[in-house]
Amino acid sequence: MKSKSVNRILACATIAAILVPVVGGAAVYSNGTKTTTFDVTLKIIADCTISAATLDFGQSQGVLATTVNATSNLSVTCTNTTPYNIGLNAGTGAGSTIAARVMSGTGGNTSTVSYTLKQTSGGANWGTTQGTDTVSGVGTGSAVSIPVYGNIPVQTTPQPDTYKSTITATVYF
Repeated sequence: MKSKSVNRILACATIAAILVPVVGGAAVYSNGTKTTTFDVTLKIIADCTISAATLDFGQSQGVLATTVNATSNLSVTCTNTTPYNIGLNAGTGAGSTIAARVMSGTGGNTSTVSYTLKQTSGGANWGTTQGTDTVSGVGTGSAVSIPVYGNIPVQTTPQPDTYKSTITATVYF
């Protein structure tokens, strides 16, 4: 009988030795270690984003007997070292061109108001021909604010209405 008792004791001790590290905490292994490495990667491509704020010449303009000026800003973010050009199209005013932009009446009338968009105050018209009438730069990876200078010259004042043109700003990169 002693051998059955000894066998039981040995069996219980073996089970206890196996369960103690698992039940009492994390198992501890001592057969050595192995390691590996892995790469963490990212590919940055040349890219730009652009946004624009409304250019508002005012909401209570009367007779256009003096020049009306206003400024707005574009925000351009391009990846670091990426060259870019920013162009502004002619807009949606009826018959508008880059050289002769117009805002159209929104209340059903066919009147227009002439205006210009300049690259600098009193500078050249802003258009879409890269290298000729666009604004260029090189990306820094951060947003860059670029001013847009608007000008309504003296002109015959059309009928009262809200006048509007929608400009498309494009960043070429």
